[in-house]
Amino acid sequence: MTDPIADMLTRIRNASKVKKTEVDLPFSKIKEKIAQTLVKENYLTSAELIEGGKILRLKIKYNDQQPVISHLKRISKPGCRVYVSQDKIPQVLNGYGIAILSTSSGIMTNKEARQKKIGGELVCEIW
Repeated sequence: MTDPIADMLTRIRNASKVKKTEVDLPFSKIKEKIAQTLVKENYLTSAELIEGGKILRLKIKYNDQQPVISHLKRISKPGCRVYVSQDKIPQVLNGYGIAILSTSSGIMTNKEARQKKIGGELVCEIW
């Protein structure tokens, strides 16, 4: 697999479309950090390690039988990386959505990166 982050986003998107409550992924540190960011921003209910830390289990959040996540899009891909400076960080859906950035200070949302005044690789956008 050449892009494990795109695989993670696709699994979340597919599971939410068929109304699954949870999805299991192979563990990696970056996937765990992205999942923790989604939990912190209330897009997922929880993210936990199972089976001795080899599997990352994400619980998808729903409001009135509709998934909270209606759009997931990978921006920076292995073949075409997208980097943004602190003044070019995008605002997603007029502030209703988030973008996840990989910065020198770790994985964070576009709002946190703007507050800390640091840019980085634009990983994905979610609303």
